[in-house]
Amino acid sequence: MVSQRITITINQARLSIIQGDITHQTTTALVNAANPGLMGGGGVDGAIHRAGGPAILEECKQIISRQGRLPTGEAVITTGGNLKARYVIHTVGPIWHGGNKGEARLLASAYEQSLKLAAANQVDSISFPSISTGIYSYPVREAARIAISTITAFLRQTTPLREVVLVLFDPKTFNAYSSALQESEQ
Repeated sequence: MVSQRITITINQARLSIIQGDITHQTTTALVNAANPGLMGGGGVDGAIHRAGGPAILEECKQIISRQGRLPTGEAVITTGGNLKARYVIHTVGPIWHGGNKGEARLLASAYEQSLKLAAANQVDSISFPSISTGIYSYPVREAARIAISTITAFLRQTTPLREVVLVLFDPKTFNAYSSALQESEQ
């Protein structure tokens, strides 16, 4: 159930902010805030792996055996398994270390690489969680500004993406992203 939704249009694409459960989204792809080992974990990562079933983990194991651990700021794509989404794009956001260790650049890269991978796979709609703001402790307000600015810059380019949804788990995070979106429009 979606209690609140804010939507703006950028270059014929919709950017929406909702409060809800990302595993219930019907977009073509979901973004997973993964750990470098891609083996599932807590938070969004665990929820996506549980809801999507073993097919996601099997593809993650194949990726790890081919290329090793996923570097922070990079992204890979797998099946959506049992999810409504066709694909899961796994990205590793930065762990917050006070803001002086390149965290902002790495967080922007996690969003941008996920969007580029979606476009390369002709994905027309994608849902993101709030990357790095759970156990990785990134301050939500700063993360929201980076997410909004990165996504809006990407949507201003030519892209097959027609819908980007930021799916935020709780009211505090929803409000932070709502504020960041309003600031970006001024």
